[in-house]
Amino acid sequence: MENKNKTCCFFGHRTVNVTDGLVKSLREIIEDLIVSNGVDTFLFGSNSEFNDLCLACVSKLKEKYPHIKRIYVRADSPTLSDNHMAFLLRKYEYTYYPQQIANAGRATYIKRNYEMIDKSNYCVIYYDSKYLPQRGINSGTKVAYDYAAQKGLKIINVFDY
Repeated sequence: MENKNKTCCFFGHRTVNVTDGLVKSLREIIEDLIVSNGVDTFLFGSNSEFNDLCLACVSKLKEKYPHIKRIYVRADSPTLSDNHMAFLLRKYEYTYYPQQIANAGRATYIKRNYEMIDKSNYCVIYYDSKYLPQRGINSGTKVAYDYAAQKGLKIINVFDY
């Protein structure tokens, strides 16, 4: 895997309040990570509007900084058909399925997020501390946030932007 000090992962709630200010701030934050901190690898999960927004921002910045890499860390599909792999590689430079999540069951996405955090030094999140999922349990974003904080990542929460 890439150098942890040059790697950033993203986490956020499934739905986000996308504003022009959020998009502008997110782009500025990501560009600053590239220029000021040498970040060149970005890890993405799936299943959230925030993830899609971050992928769009990084992809746009890739036009200016072609050396950066987008990596999709899969939580499903341990194996891919050639067509599915080709589809993913249109958006990402690389994709992989962490073997330690193979039998994680309901914790699959949490374990995938831990994998991304363990391989990163920076974490850009969209986390509303007042958000409660409908089922009344902790959100996956809160679990990821707590783990990233415990691991000492540099966390940038764009919720208030």
